[in-house]
Amino acid sequence: MFATKESVAKLSILTISLLIALKVVASILTGSIAILADAVHSVIDLSGVIIGYIGIKVAGKPADEEHAFGHGKAENIASAVIAGLIFVAAGTIFYQAVSRLISGTMTVESVTIGIYITLAALVINTVVSWHALRVSRATDSIALEATARDMFADVFSSGAVLLGLVLFRLTGLAILDPIVAILVSVIIAGTAYLTIKKSFAGLMDTRLPEAEETELRSCIEEHISELAGFHEVRTRKAGNQRFIDLHLLLPKNVSLEEAHRMCDHLEADIESRLPNSNVTIHVEPCNVECDQCQISSCALRIDVTLGQ
Repeated sequence: MFATKESVAKLSILTISLLIALKVVASILTGSIAILADAVHSVIDLSGVIIGYIGIKVAGKPADEEHAFGHGKAENIASAVIAGLIFVAAGTIFYQAVSRLISGTMTVESVTIGIYITLAALVINTVVSWHALRVSRATDSIALEATARDMFADVFSSGAVLLGLVLFRLTGLAILDPIVAILVSVIIAGTAYLTIKKSFAGLMDTRLPEAEETELRSCIEEHISELAGFHEVRTRKAGNQRFIDLHLLLPKNVSLEEAHRMCDHLEADIESRLPNSNVTIHVEPCNVECDQCQISSCALRIDVTLGQ
């Protein structure tokens, strides 16, 4: 249950809606600017989660005539929008906190109720955001990861608010409330930066991470005894879809059927190691004279069982 990115996105929407209700009630009862700031963050979280859910649904559509490479970048776009909303949340909270400091209006009431409600919100958010992050990694969904990071930022902000309320309860210093709110805004802005950085990487067709490219090259090099070489390896990612293209050098005496078999085998091997990969291979004959070639397959031919 709640194992797919779509179902987790729906769970996140329900959870954040509940958190908003809890925080609004707490802010009304206590008058705390920090709790109100946390509630504003959750409202923007909800907008982000809805956008993320739409992005996930669009990205899941198969390729069509107008989008031959699929709709994967819809997740990157949704993630970037979510990051923008997180920045807005950070700016709103910071403005409200500074205004409260300047005006000197720093009255907090019913602190105990605020502590209990904030603690409940923190626990609920921690459980759901952790699950969302775990599923986002399992499904390689950048939109769901953005949602999870946004919710994790909410966990940190609620934690900071809880700390501020506890300190106020112990010391009676109301100034701690807007100070904590400012701290919350900084935490949220940091999360937004990480989210938008990863989103733009996909939109700008940034190459796959070094670890994945190393895995790709290792996969190709395992067949080096049947290859004359490879070059012009290019990679990129859109949503959870990986796109890989490369030029493969094969011995001159390899037949078209054998070359096709080698490409099919290599594509399947790459896709088994790097899921959701779309591999394009351009085959070229080697430019070395056959009597000088060191590739065993030039003399022995490619083993017809290679693809089995």
